[in-house]
Amino acid sequence: MEYLDKKGSLDKLGKFISLVLRHKPDEAGIELDGHGWADAGELLAGINSTGRTIDMEILEEVVRTDSKQRFAFNSDKTRIRACQGHSIPVDLELEERQPPEFLYHGTASRFIGSIEKEGLRPMGRQYVHLSKDLETAKKVGERHGVPVILKIHSGDMYRDGCRFYLSENGVWLASKVAVKYLERVGEA
Repeated sequence: MEYLDKKGSLDKLGKFISLVLRHKPDEAGIELDGHGWADAGELLAGINSTGRTIDMEILEEVVRTDSKQRFAFNSDKTRIRACQGHSIPVDLELEERQPPEFLYHGTASRFIGSIEKEGLRPMGRQYVHLSKDLETAKKVGERHGVPVILKIHSGDMYRDGCRFYLSENGVWLASKVAVKYLERVGEA
């Protein structure tokens, strides 16, 4: 139970699992199916083959304690996938949902110039990630530098025909956000 005894190790393991399940399954020598699912046993074996130590109990702990709730098991815990954020093409089988009137996006101040010219784009991911509240958007922006919070007029976007999806962990997803739907609400 090496990862449970060292401070921060579960988080580091979670980041590696995120890399594998969202971007580079080959880092653990596994394959994802068309919906992003990996066989949990193969994932464990693949992670262990990299010199990391993990078993099903630790994997369940990573999934349960992940602050962003990035991962989901199927009902019998034989398969696992990332909830969103993939840079590789997968169909997460998301249902279209009507968003709240406003959503938020946190970014770093160094990106705001291009965003105000081009809007929000997925930037190597399948979707733009949007938050339901200011606090979450601020935390996202802080990960990238001095945060800037954008208010997204998601209700207007939806009425104009834009599609929205809600991931299993509560992140709102859209293919892009045009400049006309953005409003800067300040630098945090």
